[in-house]
Amino acid sequence: MILVVVEYANGKVSKRTWEMVTAARELAQQKGGNTSVTALILGSNVASVAAEIARAADQVLVADLPALAHYDSEPWSAAVAQIATEGEASVVLIGGSRSGREYSPRVAVKLDAPLLEDVISLKATGGTLAAQRYTFLARVTETIEASGPVAVVTIKPGAFSPATLRAEAAEQFDVDLNLPTPRLKVTGKTAERSSRVSLVEAEIVVSGGRGVGSAEGFTQYVEALADHLGAAVGATRAIVDAGWRPYSEQVGQTGKTVQPKLYIAIGISGAVQHLSGMNKSKTIVAINRDADAPIFKIADYGIVGDVPQVIPAILAELKK
Repeated sequence: MILVVVEYANGKVSKRTWEMVTAARELAQQKGGNTSVTALILGSNVASVAAEIARAADQVLVADLPALAHYDSEPWSAAVAQIATEGEASVVLIGGSRSGREYSPRVAVKLDAPLLEDVISLKATGGTLAAQRYTFLARVTETIEASGPVAVVTIKPGAFSPATLRAEAAEQFDVDLNLPTPRLKVTGKTAERSSRVSLVEAEIVVSGGRGVGSAEGFTQYVEALADHLGAAVGATRAIVDAGWRPYSEQVGQTGKTVQPKLYIAIGISGAVQHLSGMNKSKTIVAINRDADAPIFKIADYGIVGDVPQVIPAILAELKK
């Protein structure tokens, strides 16, 4: 089987999971035979998650335990490794989120399996699993291979299209786990509140750089355009370091990687660190007063002009 570890929040399956299901379906078709797509849900009170993912997987394994109520790399990696071993999984797919990147190496070690990280494509040929991923700030695509009875893979967000749901639901099974005694205790959890769509799941992202002039300018231009388009808000590292925006909005090598249908860069010069986090967006629109700014080299559409003049004009047209 191909095992997909489900990611979810607030009782809803994440976009990353639907993308992993697509990758799993493609692999299952390549492998042929009776290869199945199996979803594994770890957590507590996950009935709604199980019901949702059941319409995309061939079977659903549910570990609904109080000990898994909060993410912890040790019990999660132990649980995934145990299920992968018992189910004789050939591939274990884990999301390329911060937590996924943390516990996937532990799973690989427990399974004595190769780990393919942040991949954008997968191909199974015989007993070999080939994958592609970006390197050198996303300027180069490299191919890596793994062989053996099982491989652990993390999927880069946005690399695959979200899976379509089926009319019928897959059968669900409860699983028993032998979890290690936790060495740390979660005493509380704080989530950042935002009325906007998640940055990594947004189809439209509006980002701002130093060209917006100030924190107030960011609100006046970037947020205003994002609110009108129903878009997520992004920022460069310089903006975050200056304290104008929170780290959760940073796009780039040391921030989030996004691949929306539309990326609007306002006052962003286009340093390679920022480009590596957004240069795979389907359509890129750049607005900058410097006609020689590097951002224009990758932009599909470019507007040379001052942000305080261009953005109000765009908003006026949109309101019409």
